[in-house]
Amino acid sequence: MSKTWRPATQLVHGGTLRSQYSETSEAIYLTQGFVYDSAEAAEARFKGETEGYIYARYGSPTNDMFEKRMCAMEGAEEARATASGMAAVAAAILCQVKAGDHIVAARALFGSCRWVVETLAPKYGIECTLVDGRHLENWEKAIRPNTKVFFLESPTNPTLEVVDIAGVAKLANQVGAKVVVDNVFATPIFQKPLELGAHIVVYSATKHIDGQGRSLGGVILSDTEWVNEHLQDYYRHTGPAMSPFTAWTLLKGLETLPLRVKQQTENAGKIADFLAEQKQVAKVIYPGRKDHPQADIVASQMKGGSTLVAIELKGGKEAAFALQNALEIVKISNNLGDAKSLITHPATTTHKNLTDEARAELGISPGTVRLSAGIEDTDDLIEDFAQALSKIKA
Repeated sequence: MSKTWRPATQLVHGGTLRSQYSETSEAIYLTQGFVYDSAEAAEARFKGETEGYIYARYGSPTNDMFEKRMCAMEGAEEARATASGMAAVAAAILCQVKAGDHIVAARALFGSCRWVVETLAPKYGIECTLVDGRHLENWEKAIRPNTKVFFLESPTNPTLEVVDIAGVAKLANQVGAKVVVDNVFATPIFQKPLELGAHIVVYSATKHIDGQGRSLGGVILSDTEWVNEHLQDYYRHTGPAMSPFTAWTLLKGLETLPLRVKQQTENAGKIADFLAEQKQVAKVIYPGRKDHPQADIVASQMKGGSTLVAIELKGGKEAAFALQNALEIVKISNNLGDAKSLITHPATTTHKNLTDEARAELGISPGTVRLSAGIEDTDDLIEDFAQALSKIKA
């Protein structure tokens, strides 16, 4: 595989492993185990003296192709595919901390991600501090002698705040901590956290990577040393592995990722511009607009806007529900990154378990909705929002 290939080519051809039959489409190796030529060969394989697969929970040819293709796209040395995005997040964080260690995390996180660091980790004696991640001084103030991990999303879910990844990585390097970045909203098309100094990148492959609402999956990417030292044993013994069929589905998704993300982003940007002019709308937050609160950081670390738009309606929850119920093309769903345009009300879905005060801190109001733009015709989507908004009192 050529290292000079551009992203679209990498996502079609990267990591391809063909069998003796020279198939065009990657094969699905639906097997739990593997056969050895002899007892001696099995012993050598388990000792690590020879290369090859041992058990599908550790790895398989189809998973290997998906991991290698993601590495080619992300610029990582190693990757491990997981059964879901949350399996990736939990493994990436927990594999490298122990009782007495300290995690610093941005407070603007997906609800389940926040639960891992704020609720689960402390059960095992791991301390956590949540900070307003928009300001580097907050990260610096939170550092303790036992700080081992910095965790963040950028852009954040659902209000699309942006964190200075390079700045956080610089602080982490000063104290020997590792930066884990959830890069789902930016996608690997628009942002490369490893190039910005992050140490580990995680994705919910359920989102843009699959892109068509079919599969759950996740992936963790980093350098070989970190994977071998921290992740490998955790991964092998706790079993968050992805199924080969899912890996194959995601390989198909990667082939069209640049095309889908380009159209989704174009749609998101035009919808954001349209909504910003509507009298029923109090605020629109979109990383591709000049009025984004952190437009300078967006410009420095992202190559494009996003497929997501945060919208705050003037009429609160009543208006938010009315908008969702009146939309005809855009469907109500808490998923994102799909070919279909989807909308959700975070306060009653993805972030319902947070307190009212915590949601207010994150900028999630009763009138906030999150749009994930699909690949439909742009004008149809704008017309759908126009007719839905016409039914809401200004």
